[in-house]
Formats: sequence, structure tokens, C-alpha cells
Amino acid sequence: MCFRGCAKCLGYSLIPLAVCCIVANILLYFPNGETKYANNNNLTNFVWFFHGIVGAGVLMFLPAAVFIRLEHDNCAGCCGSVACGERCAMLSSVLVALIGLAGSGYCFIISALALQEGPYCMTGTTWEYPFANGNGGYLKDHNLWTRCLEPAHVVEWNVTLFSILLTLSGVQVIICVVQIINGMIGGICGPCCCGQEYSMKA
Repeated sequence: MCFRGCAKCLGYSLIPLAVCCIVANILLYFPNGETKYANNNNLTNFVWFFHGIVGAGVLMFLPAAVFIRLEHDNCAGCCGSVACGERCAMLSSVLVALIGLAGSGYCFIISALALQEGPYCMTGTTWEYPFANGNGGYLKDHNLWTRCLEPAHVVEWNVTLFSILLTLSGVQVIICVVQIINGMIGGICGPCCCGQEYSMKA
């Protein structure tokens, strides 16, 4: 039971992370709460990858739901054995965890690339990526941030939200990896924990 109980905890932890990723990604469309930049397509291209909304957001509700249901799922038995069905359910959760790993990994990579490239902003008379060739050096030199004149404080806005997405998706990656390991061990060793369940049936 401990393997499925662990999966349930992991599933519940994915839900708030997914919601926060969706919110963070949506906020990236509205620097300073203004809609004109999205309407004029004056946002970094990485915003349109929907990495927080889809990758680390909506997609993560699937593994979350499966992990939570594992505690009561035995695949309707397997070869007439409940224990076999529970092993089947644990092994199937590994496949779902891989889907979650792909979604969260996608968000992690896009967020990292967006942080390295920097925001799309007006530096004078033109809109450009003023930090694109700096390999993310602007993150350490805050004096460079004044090069972006519009939207106001767009560097802080992008760095904060993309960093949040990077962190949360990184946590999701860890959770999915833990469930892959948990699912494989639970599927191979069976539903019991340290032989407790089998000893009770004996």
C-alpha cells in the first residue's frame, strides 16, 4: 500500500503546481497588466509556446488524476488476482508519469531558453531582443535592464515569471521521476510494503 499511497501524495502535489504554471504563463501575456503588447505581438516569441499553460499546466492534470486514483485502482484484477491487478496499475502509472515528464520537461527547457534570450522590448526606436547574444549575462548585470524602455519593467516581469515556471516545472520533473521509480518498484515488488499486506493475509 505504501507505493500507491506515495503516488497519491505525488498526484495531489502536482495539482497546485500545474495551476500556478498556468497562471504564470497567462501573466506573461500582460506586462504591467496591459493587453496592448499582446495585441500588437510585442512579446517574446517563447510566450507563444504555451509551455506553462499546456506543458506544465493542463497536461499535468492527467498524471495527477492517475496517481491519485492508484490507491483504489487494481485494473479490475489481473488473471483473477487483485495483487496482480495492483501491480499492473502501478506499472501503467509509469507510462503516464513519462507523459508528465515530457510536459514538465518541455516547460523547463522553454523557460530556460527564454531566460537566456531575454525579453523582447523597445530599446529606442525599434523593438528587439537586446540581450539575445549575451548568453544570459543580463541576469547578473541589472544595470543592463535599463536598455528596455517599453514595456516598463518588462525585464523584471519576464525574469520573475519565467523563473517561476522554470522552478515549478523542475519540481514537476522531479515528481514524475520519483513516480517512475515508485511505479516500477511497486509494479515489480507488488502492492505490499515490507511484507505487511501479505503477512496480514497469511
